[in-house]
Amino acid sequence: QPFLVALQTTSIMARVVYPMSEYIEIEIEPSDDGKQIFFYTNLRLSEGDVEEYDSRTSLERGSPVAQALAMIDGIDLLRIEGSDMVISIEPDVEWYFVVEEVSAALKDFFL
Repeated sequence: QPFLVALQTTSIMARVVYPMSEYIEIEIEPSDDGKQIFFYTNLRLSEGDVEEYDSRTSLERGSPVAQALAMIDGIDLLRIEGSDMVISIEPDVEWYFVVEEVSAALKDFFL
């Protein structure tokens, strides 16, 4: 279960931490409009250059982490850089649904 870490009163932005295990931490920050989700982790998600994926097909052909996220509905664009990710979501998708699915996929991938 997630728990609220901080809520800024000047915006609708919330920081949520999903403790996955004693080894995996994922901090989530949705954008003000809820169309992007910023994931900050203690994991090495990419080994080199910035990765960008703009379709399910590109995710399926991408890095191992991208492939692990390819089956999640609602991802419009994925950008991975080091231990951080930004996911743009499709207009009819709620950000918290994608957060739950991505967090579970990362847990399955790394554990």
